[in-house]
Amino acid sequence: MTTSFLRYAIILGLLSAIGPFAIDMYLPALPSIGRDLAAENNVVQLSLLFFFIPFAVFQLLYGPLSDMWGRKAPLYIGIGLFAVASVGAAMASNIETLIAFRFLQGIGGAAGMVVPRAIVRDMHTGVQAARLMSLLMLVFSISPILAPLTGSAVIAFYGWRGVFWAVTAAAGIGLILLSTQLEETRTKDERSESGLRSAMAAYRLLLGDRNFLTLTFIGGLGISSFLVYLANSPFVLIDHYHLTPTQYSLAFSINAVSFFAVSQLTGWLGERFGLVRVMRIAITAFATTMAALAIVMSLGFSQLPVLAVLLFVGYGFLGLVIPTTAVLALEDHGEIAGTASALMGTLQFVTAAVAMVIAALFFDGTPLPMVAGIALCAVAALLLTQATVARRRVAEAAAE
Repeated sequence: MTTSFLRYAIILGLLSAIGPFAIDMYLPALPSIGRDLAAENNVVQLSLLFFFIPFAVFQLLYGPLSDMWGRKAPLYIGIGLFAVASVGAAMASNIETLIAFRFLQGIGGAAGMVVPRAIVRDMHTGVQAARLMSLLMLVFSISPILAPLTGSAVIAFYGWRGVFWAVTAAAGIGLILLSTQLEETRTKDERSESGLRSAMAAYRLLLGDRNFLTLTFIGGLGISSFLVYLANSPFVLIDHYHLTPTQYSLAFSINAVSFFAVSQLTGWLGERFGLVRVMRIAITAFATTMAALAIVMSLGFSQLPVLAVLLFVGYGFLGLVIPTTAVLALEDHGEIAGTASALMGTLQFVTAAVAMVIAALFFDGTPLPMVAGIALCAVAALLLTQATVARRRVAEAAAE
């Protein structure tokens, strides 16, 4: 593995993690924000939702811009806006102001989700792309491990507002790395061929590509399962299981360890068995584990160790699903990688936002609604995968 390969993985992973860092570090603060700003739990949860909505939608803008202007310029705009909004959130005096600045944070953070994936596609395809994507996921996954722990420490000394000053500093570090360590991977000739008309044509092409959409939604349902957990776990683990914020951070981090550790096997497994086969087996195991968790919890076995162990196993398999679906979806769209990455991100996070809203409607403070939401997302991903496999087998048989 070359030094430049590892360097790009670290930088792209850190840029991708800035937005999620603002979520994961923020989670232990949710109950205290509600108390400090005199807001109900469901209203405090809206500050998560109003981050995710622009985080999803504005990826559609950053993708074509990265094809037209190059990869670095949209990153400067997005991360700069994120930093300014973080300062505003730190100074919010009521929940409405906080939600408004979280919305702006989402707009800025969207750039970090789109452009790094496009840069990976600029540089590599196939197993090499999967290897770089899994390394990027390794750095990206440090956020769910360190961010809640860091958030708990910051909250203990500086309160929840300190969280937003910390993510402002993280955005500043991202801008420094972007300007000094990251080279432009979109050539001037490639940029000259991109414009508003070509972007619209690219979106029409992608929306008509069944393979791209299927892989996007399979990955999106996997992401949805994790974000349902993310939105509900502070209240389940802290209020229901009576964990302290620090204990919650540790429990949350364990799942991230499982996710990123298994994701590092993506390149080796893909080279040995093929990315499509790895994806299918991982989704089957992921859905089976999460369905088993929902059944066990519904039968009354709701002890915290049961929840923790099965989530650890299930999210390990998810660590293989996310990078493989992303690489396979972008494989045939190198010329419009930014636009394809944008549409993928938007569709996935809109799917996740819908899942979060539905889970919130049924949330009653117990773990079962959260677990049911996670299991439904996982099983839906499996059913979509199986339907795709069946169609391909029919098409292959007809071709023969």
